[in-house]
Order: sequence, then structure tokens, then C-alpha cells
Amino acid sequence: MKLSQFKFKLPEEKIALHPAKYRDESRLMVLHKNTGEIEHKTFKDILGYFDNKDVFIFNDTKVFPARLYGNKEKTGAKIEVFLLRELNPDLRLWDVLVDPARKIRIGNKLYFGEDDSMVAEVIDNTTSRGRTLRFLYDGPHDEFKKSLYALGETPLPHSIIKRPVEEEDAERFQSIFAKNEGAVTAPTANLHFSRELMKRLEIKGIDFAFVTMHAGLGNFRDIDVEDLTKHKMDSEQMFVTEEAVNIVNNAKDDGHNICAVGTTVMRAIESAVSTDGHLKVFEGWTNKFIFPPYEFTVANSMISNFHMPLSTLLMITAAFGGYDQVMDAYQVALKEDYRFGTYGDAMLILDK
Repeated sequence: MKLSQFKFKLPEEKIALHPAKYRDESRLMVLHKNTGEIEHKTFKDILGYFDNKDVFIFNDTKVFPARLYGNKEKTGAKIEVFLLRELNPDLRLWDVLVDPARKIRIGNKLYFGEDDSMVAEVIDNTTSRGRTLRFLYDGPHDEFKKSLYALGETPLPHSIIKRPVEEEDAERFQSIFAKNEGAVTAPTANLHFSRELMKRLEIKGIDFAFVTMHAGLGNFRDIDVEDLTKHKMDSEQMFVTEEAVNIVNNAKDDGHNICAVGTTVMRAIESAVSTDGHLKVFEGWTNKFIFPPYEFTVANSMISNFHMPLSTLLMITAAFGGYDQVMDAYQVALKEDYRFGTYGDAMLILDK
């Protein structure tokens, strides 16, 4: 497959800037993979497509307030710092992106907060935009993290930050079951699940398995090669527990449906699969890049938002649902005024 095959015209007004009023009342397109049939539903109608002992696999990563605004020493130039990951808790070292990058050199100090209460020093240039910062903070680590996060804001993607970050974003850019901190962007398919819907699924006998993949900005990086086999994904940290493995494998062996909730879950379970098609315990990093054609081994249904053109997220979705069918479904979505992006509507792809 070539990059250009995932290009389509997405008018700016189709990108959702705000979430639906209620999580489970986004629109839902249901794509039946084997027949190509499309249904138009509301997200909470998803309940009707699954039965007792089917399994939903969720990503329980938690987004932290990763975007900070500071000032450069001497010049006072405004600098945006995007926290990517903590490299060394004892030394307060963080891997970050800075913008504008051209103004930042090794040795520069950056000041954050109204009273410049947080200071960081640039100690390494890793990429054209990336830097390593050492925060100059003497207190306990928990206190440091609390102070740092108090200065940060919800890291909405650039397609949304055309408007100011609002109070509701701190809650709505997070799933209701977010638990393990480490993501800089929300696994968007999770955002449609309300407590009421989770309870109704539970009452119907549907089981839940939780894996952790700390979603990073690599999901949104531009691909700069036409030949997709030459693209390298950023590595993301992930964890698959024995509890999740048992829930998924038992359901699979008994012939029940396994639904991957989102592209991060799909990448995680396909990174932790054994040769016989069963999920296995995993703790580590993955840079797995899934694009058509691809043989999936664990899930037979998938929930996904409507993604941006040329994105790796669209490619995973097309790999699962079939390239022609998914690209056709996206044209239907545009015609039917579905909302695209992080706060947009959802698609359920069924394999049986």
C-alpha cells in the first residue's frame, strides 16, 4: 500500500471541536465487514451487537497534562513545551518537544508559572524538535510531579486547539476508566463509553479486559514516505496482564466475540500475540505499524473514531475493515455529516 491511497478531502468543519453532550450519544456507523452493509446508529446502540460472554478490550492509560507554556531566560521568548515521557525520576529528566525549536540551545534555561516557580535547563538536543530537559527542583518526586502537572494543560491535538482549552476538556479528554498514567493523547474510541453504558454492558454479561498502552504523539506524526513498508512508528510502552490474557483467551476458545476498543488496543494485542493466535502476557515497548493487508489474530470486531487523512490510525482501521470498504464508508460518513477526529463520532466494524 502507498501513502497516497489514504488521502481524502476532509473539510475543516467536519472536525469536531467539542465532544458530544453525553459520551454515549455520539453517532455510530456500523460496518458489516463481510457484506459491506452500513447502519447508522447512536453509540449506546452498540449494546445490541454483543451478547453474554463477549469481551471488550479497553486501554486504561491515563492522559497527563503534557502541554506547558514557558519563557526563555534573558529574551523572555514564549516557548511551548510538550512533555513526552519521564526519563529519570531521580534527576527530573524529561523527553520533550519544544516549539519554536530553533530558539532553544543546550544550556538555555526555561521558566514556567506566573512567578517562574518551575525552572528547567536544556541538557540535550535529540531531534530537530526534541530536547531533554532537567527540571531544577529539590523537593520530593511526588511534590515535583504535582507542581509540574499543575502548570500543564490538557494536551488536545492541534485539530482542536484552534479554540481555547476549556474546563470540560480535563474530564472529556479522559476515559472514565483511565487509571495508569503515561499517555499524552487520549485513546479516542474509549471516550464514548459512559458509566451507564458500561453498567448496561455488564448486566448483559459482557466481560471487560484492560490493557495499557501509553498513547504517544507518534500516532499523529506525518508519514514522509510513499512506501508504507519504510515508515517507522515511534515506540510506545505497553502492558498486558495475566488477568486480561485469561479473559480474552477463554472467550476466544469458547467462540465468543472479542472487540478491540480503538487502534491502540488493536496495536497492543497484535504486539502481544502468540503463534497460535492467543494473547500473551507482555510488558515492554512496541513500534508495530499495521496497514493493509494484515491478518488479525485476536479481535473479530473493532471500534474506532473517524480519523484524519494519511494517518496511521486510518491505516489500522482500513487493515481491519478492508481498504475499499473503509474508504467507501468514510465517504458515506462525510456525506452523512459524521464528526471526525478525537471528539468525533465512532465506527463499529463487525467481522461476523
